[in-house]
Amino acid sequence: MRPLDRVRVLDLTRLLPGAYATLLMADLGADVVKIEDPRGGDATRDMPPGYFEILNRNKRSATLDLRSPEAAAVLDALVSRADVLVESFRPHTSRRLGVDAQTLRARHPRLVYASITGFGQTGPYAERAAHDINYEALSGLLMASASSASTHDPPQMPRMLVADVGAAMNAAAGILAALFQRERTGVGAAVDVSIHESALSWLLFPAARQLVFDRDAGDNASVHARELPIHGRDACYNIYRTADGEYVALGALEPKFWSAFCEGVGRPDLIPLHDAQGDDQARVLADVRALMQTRTRDEWLVRFSGIDICLTPVNSVAGALRDPHIAARGAVVRQDGSAYVTTPIAVTDTTTDEGWRGARRVDVQPAPALGAHTDDVLRDAGFAAAEIARLRGRGVI
Repeated sequence: MRPLDRVRVLDLTRLLPGAYATLLMADLGADVVKIEDPRGGDATRDMPPGYFEILNRNKRSATLDLRSPEAAAVLDALVSRADVLVESFRPHTSRRLGVDAQTLRARHPRLVYASITGFGQTGPYAERAAHDINYEALSGLLMASASSASTHDPPQMPRMLVADVGAAMNAAAGILAALFQRERTGVGAAVDVSIHESALSWLLFPAARQLVFDRDAGDNASVHARELPIHGRDACYNIYRTADGEYVALGALEPKFWSAFCEGVGRPDLIPLHDAQGDDQARVLADVRALMQTRTRDEWLVRFSGIDICLTPVNSVAGALRDPHIAARGAVVRQDGSAYVTTPIAVTDTTTDEGWRGARRVDVQPAPALGAHTDDVLRDAGFAAAEIARLRGRGVI
């Protein structure tokens, strides 16, 4: 038995945030029914191959045209059998379609209703359109990724949809919290997740001093104190090119790791310069960069294999999926010619190696064809075959 067995989730979302949130729940055992527009379904179906498939494994698909006058009764029947509903419409759209929290929870008070929207249910931006890059820009994440804190350094274009994934994880956590609360109170809840605020929540370290002192950087000298050396300007925490054109990542933040690294590369004279600043730090960084290019990546990894130090290869995506630790953990499932990254959550009452692996072992069901389970889902909700045929004939499903 998996943790969310017998929990039924209706997924009305589109694109990444909602799909990843419900994927986490599906992998933990929930019955996730993806409600899609019969005229094409989720927009990720039209993206290059792989995107829809990777986000929608272990789910079922049913079609329902929410704009149809007859859709409300169908959705109501589905909600009556559901524990959770997740949607990602802008607030005015969810109200227009009659799928907003107030409408549905008035009829189904045990329902856990989760909204994943760009800017939340309230506030001046609530109805704005935006994508991940906009949330990262507004939240300060793009500027925090620049090579220094200076606004003169250009922000870096991210390849990861950080805000979307953060919102998905926050949504899953909020849904699980609401389900736990319902177990104690018998009453469901509404969960409001803002993608913008999810991006903002990643700023704990970049904004630490501004938050602690609650003022602009120029208002307090303490804010100008030395930052954590995680921005690529310090030798102890950096990425280094090796003799074969590959890369290694060094994370020697603590003095003990920096000392072990310096001893390992034969430069104990650099140990006192761990926290050097300005030109002194720049010279240390240049020395280490030159030194790391004297051996290949694998030669460095062998050199440090028996030393307790934070030095790792910079893997390609393919290399990461083949990593022996990932294989040992069962983090990638290969099935029917495809590979799947499993949900990185293991829940088990047997803390042996096999127990941990077994907790993550999933018999992966491939992503569903559009509407593949419509008839099954409606039959489960009490619809007769003739009524299903009538709804299909009218284009409602």
